[in-house]
Amino acid sequence: MRYSITHTTTYRYSEPVLLQAHTLRLCPRSDSWQTLDDFQLRITPAPLQTSDYTDLDGNRLIKVWFDPQPSDRLEIVTNSQLTTHQANPFSYLAEPYAINLPIDYPSSLATQLQSYLRPSIAIDPVAMEIAQDLTVEAEDNVAKFLMLLNRKINTHCQYAMRETGRSLPPGFTWRSRTGTCRDFSLLFMEVCRAAGLSARFVSGYQEGDVAAGEHYLHAWAEVYLPGAGWRGYDPTLGVVVSDRHIALVSSVEASYAAPVSGGFRPVMARSTMDYQLKFESHD
Repeated sequence: MRYSITHTTTYRYSEPVLLQAHTLRLCPRSDSWQTLDDFQLRITPAPLQTSDYTDLDGNRLIKVWFDPQPSDRLEIVTNSQLTTHQANPFSYLAEPYAINLPIDYPSSLATQLQSYLRPSIAIDPVAMEIAQDLTVEAEDNVAKFLMLLNRKINTHCQYAMRETGRSLPPGFTWRSRTGTCRDFSLLFMEVCRAAGLSARFVSGYQEGDVAAGEHYLHAWAEVYLPGAGWRGYDPTLGVVVSDRHIALVSSVEASYAAPVSGGFRPVMARSTMDYQLKFESHD
């Protein structure tokens, strides 16, 4: 699939503010799943300087600095032209040792995956219970476990839009049976880690109905399967990620995948944010 995506993010402030440095995570990845053909960025007010760099997960990040001139508005517009490739997400051959749970990772691989295997805090008991139940139901099969988990969150939880704010704790999301795509993704990751699977958070776009008037930022999870690499699962939609998802960035923590982060002075000023996505797609 070929896509043209225009993403406009607008911040408005209750009074003129001095914009501090901002980090943008709005440039789509370019890898075996998708190829970035062109990327354009426009920022108002124009930044004093920009700097591109690559983070630990291989994402392209853009840091911007501003003149010390007050502004009551910040607008960030990106236009991305890209091509997605993987129509069949099941086109892989897992390593023999990675077919059943628990996976006995080779020591060198386990070291590389350590941060994705263990969360920054103790695993939620709710996630551990779900992992144990699904492991039994899947008869220890990794692929079946992931499909069951994807379906379980999709069928038992109701989506509720919440544009801003951190992801909610996995246990709270499951007990309340409601959440956003980032909440469901974090729950999916936590259950995977409880089962000994390495997982990371992904932010990006999902095609949905291209003819619809509104499109939204999206989030899902990726699981590292030896022999297959990182494979995406979208518990919000209950699907395995293919060529209808467009990844911006991925990270071990959801907070490291925020599309825009930065601050302003005075901190007492209030801010509001809205964004608009325009999709064009071609087979």
